[in-house]
Amino acid sequence: MLKPEFVRKGDKIAIISTARKIIKKEIDEAIKVLKKWDLEPVIGATIGLESNQFAGTDEERRQDFQKMLDNTEIKAIWCARGGYGTVRIIDLLDFSTFIKHPKWIIGYSDITVLHAHIHNFKISTIHAAMPVDIHKGSEDARQSLKSTLYGKKVDYIIPASKKNKSGNCKGTLIGGNLSILYSLCGSNSSIDTKGKILCIEDLDEYLYHIDRMLQNLKRNGYFDELKGLIVGGMTKMHDNNISFGKNVKEIILDVVKEYEFPVIFDFPIGHIEDNRALVLGAEVSLEMHQDSITLKYM
Repeated sequence: MLKPEFVRKGDKIAIISTARKIIKKEIDEAIKVLKKWDLEPVIGATIGLESNQFAGTDEERRQDFQKMLDNTEIKAIWCARGGYGTVRIIDLLDFSTFIKHPKWIIGYSDITVLHAHIHNFKISTIHAAMPVDIHKGSEDARQSLKSTLYGKKVDYIIPASKKNKSGNCKGTLIGGNLSILYSLCGSNSSIDTKGKILCIEDLDEYLYHIDRMLQNLKRNGYFDELKGLIVGGMTKMHDNNISFGKNVKEIILDVVKEYEFPVIFDFPIGHIEDNRALVLGAEVSLEMHQDSITLKYM
């Protein structure tokens, strides 16, 4: 996998929206954060645009993202927020210049569309908090993004969940939002999971939806030669009046029970306050200890 160049002081970082609408006031704190990190924010044309729920029309969002992709002075594109909409422009984008001059694409949730699509170009991206919520998150989350952008190795040691399925593994980090990964199955943005470590997180889903999406990934071979599964925040899950009968951890363990790879729960990524940065496409090792889990970049 190819890693884009890490940033240096004074580099320009674009803030745009590929999905839901957002006004400048909502990214003012993120602008302050970038300046504090000695980086220069460049505000895209989609900030402040509105087309129903989107940050402008599909064409306006495409143009803004394409402009930042092709501008070699821009060293990273920080997607302002998620929601929905990135998939509507993914096939309209020309990545030819980006492939020759890659830069960091940063975000999570709906930005999983970009993470997955770009992974197939064998270029790394950063799964991390976005401008709309960077100031609401933990200091550890902010510092993990800063350190990652500046090229410092950010390893993690987290408490072990009693629900973890034990084992150690090494592989390439991939993944993101479960609903998005599910929606990409069968397209040219779907990812090959062979020999890799899959990260998943989600928000505001019914438990039976979680089971349905995981069953679909299973039928698409996502788990067949997987090295490990990392589960982040599964936030605000819902059940029906007639209960599904399992919580989200039990659903995941049931779906993958026939496989030997380890499963790590409660990793600090997703729609949670402590949303740490991960370099997708990086080679990592996962080690399980009695009371802790260690993720190290190789």
